[in-house]
Amino acid sequence: MGAKRKAMDWFLEGYDFDTKGAFTEKAVDAYKKAIKLDENFIAAYVNLGFVYLQREEYEKARKCFSEVVDREPENPVAYNNLGYVYEKMERFGTAKKMYEKALELNPEDAEAYINIGNIADLQGDYNAAIERYRRAIEAKPSSVNARFCLAVLYERHDMFDEAMEEYRRILDREPNHLKSLFNLGGLCVEQGMYQEAARCLEKVVGLDPKNADAWNNLGSLYEETGEVAKAVSCYNKSISLNAFQEEAHFNLARISRRQSGPGLGGQENEEIKKRLRFLLSINPKSAKAHRFLEELEKNGS
Repeated sequence: MGAKRKAMDWFLEGYDFDTKGAFTEKAVDAYKKAIKLDENFIAAYVNLGFVYLQREEYEKARKCFSEVVDREPENPVAYNNLGYVYEKMERFGTAKKMYEKALELNPEDAEAYINIGNIADLQGDYNAAIERYRRAIEAKPSSVNARFCLAVLYERHDMFDEAMEEYRRILDREPNHLKSLFNLGGLCVEQGMYQEAARCLEKVVGLDPKNADAWNNLGSLYEETGEVAKAVSCYNKSISLNAFQEEAHFNLARISRRQSGPGLGGQENEEIKKRLRFLLSINPKSAKAHRFLEELEKNGS
């Protein structure tokens, strides 16, 4: 009893270090001491495994979660955790087997369906991924994660109506789901649905004012609706948050060129070129930046 009590004390100390974030080595040491005192301390193995996952020490994480599986072979969560480690190690076949074992133990395990869907997606099997995400939703209709994975997959395959519908369903359940707001806002801009786009993107920057990509997308929306001054302000805000935001740099260069018209002065011209050259230093493969810069240099304006 004394050893287990001491093990719990070390576990709680490890948990305290773990939640503070900056003391991971001390957390690892504390969890190890807990396990040494009680070799069947499941929570200590799990927490230690997640610390190793965060540090990308996958083999050590695998050993921790394998210990849990050995001690709790009927626990589907243990197989999901172990499968995720194998997935990070790019051992997709083994990862899938772990997830399938979780489903064998709990046929309604939405997380396992999602995980198998992710594997299918990584392997380029679109139909299998769709089927698994839908099964996850059937097993747990409230699963935001499953709907988000499905929406992203639809979006990547240009099924925009289906993607938007899934994002909206997520937002019906979680109105402040940032990723869904951001993705739906971007799609609405592309589809010309400006009022809905504004609601989404303005809410994103309200909830997450340091989101440089959201400020850039909001700028694109304002530009589309002819509110150029607002667009420029948003692009500048995006760059102030992330100096390497290449889309915002390109958008500002394009607006500057358009506003200057045919009588572009030498200084203005150089400022635009300077911005484009900086963009190309960030992304040398940006074809549109290359074309824009070549056009400016060719025309001498």
